[in-house]
Amino acid sequence: MCVALPGKVIEIKERDVVVDFNGNQVTARAGLVDVKVGDYVLVHAGCVIQKVSKQDMDELENLNDLMDK
Repeated sequence: MCVALPGKVIEIKERDVVVDFNGNQVTARAGLVDVKVGDYVLVHAGCVIQKVSKQDMDELENLNDLMDK
């Protein structure tokens, strides 16, 4: 099963963005979605696939925490 991970855009480098996943920073391609610094996004296979709200981001993180237990 493939899962998209939620993170926060912290830097933009042309079509690439740096996304923070709870302290882990990863560069992802943002060519399909118009994003800005501070946006919350879902990343799958190295590509930003969708912007999400802060509320959605929090709910996804809570789900992830429950799965880790």
